[in-house]
Amino acid sequence: MTRPSSVPPPVTAVLDASSRWLPARLGEVEELLRQSIADHGELLGEDAKATLDAGGKRLRPMLVLLCAGPERSGQAVRAAAAIELVHMATLVHDDVLDEAPLRRGLPTVAATSGRERATATGDLLFSRAFALLAEADDERAVALLADASVALARGELAQRRDGFDLSIAEGRYLERCRLKTARLFECACLLAREDEQLREFGAGVGLSFQLLDDVLDVSGPPERTGKARGTDLLDGTVTLPLIEAAESDPTIREVDLQALDAEAAEALCDRIAATGALERVRARALQMVAEAKQSLERADFDPEQRQLLALVADGVVQRYS
Repeated sequence: MTRPSSVPPPVTAVLDASSRWLPARLGEVEELLRQSIADHGELLGEDAKATLDAGGKRLRPMLVLLCAGPERSGQAVRAAAAIELVHMATLVHDDVLDEAPLRRGLPTVAATSGRERATATGDLLFSRAFALLAEADDERAVALLADASVALARGELAQRRDGFDLSIAEGRYLERCRLKTARLFECACLLAREDEQLREFGAGVGLSFQLLDDVLDVSGPPERTGKARGTDLLDGTVTLPLIEAAESDPTIREVDLQALDAEAAEALCDRIAATGALERVRARALQMVAEAKQSLERADFDPEQRQLLALVADGVVQRYS
């Protein structure tokens, strides 16, 4: 089985705890991802391959497979590959918008090949995702993934519109997170089967994932995150740690985010951390994970599926602990 590269220990723990079917299915997903980006021209193929080779947690494909269970192989593998292609596409496009030099500690496609090629690479990944589902004539999966992709676009636009605005309220931030992150986790679960408990589980795990990621942007360190500490601040993205910190220390609202350089961003990270905001946001994310796991108790799963899905949820927390 080809195990996804750069898999963190909490995700590896899920694979190690599972029966043989899950690692085997993930290997099939990885192979389908490689097939999907092949034979689309030398330049696009090179950039798409670099994106795939950069690795990732493969949490969304894992959720598809676990929610589908061991009996539904072909359809679930195709859906799992499709949702990972959409996720990869959004990362490439995000790096274009952010002019990000690094992703997972490696140069981004935008940095190595330029904005135009990076945009085209993201477009290729998006198109291949829907081609996979269309080839299987899976109208329900196409509709689910299309809906989630629209939510991603809405969330990105909302984040850009809110850029550098320190008056953004918590509710607005959480809605952005639901659109830009949680909806794709929710979609991963629903691609397997329509189930309100799975919707709740996926949305809860996805939202906690984003909160903890925003904590990590402030806490660092760069060798762990693969990007400079305070990257969100430099990009003008107002996240919950910053909102929470400003509640405790109103002088933080006087900071001109547009005037920050790397050194000033790191100093602001220290100010945010000093308010205890990181601990409070982390505690909220932990509560979200606990509630997501409770929804599994009401879902119709065999004991192994329920255990492994709970491990995925725990892995989100452990990844950022």
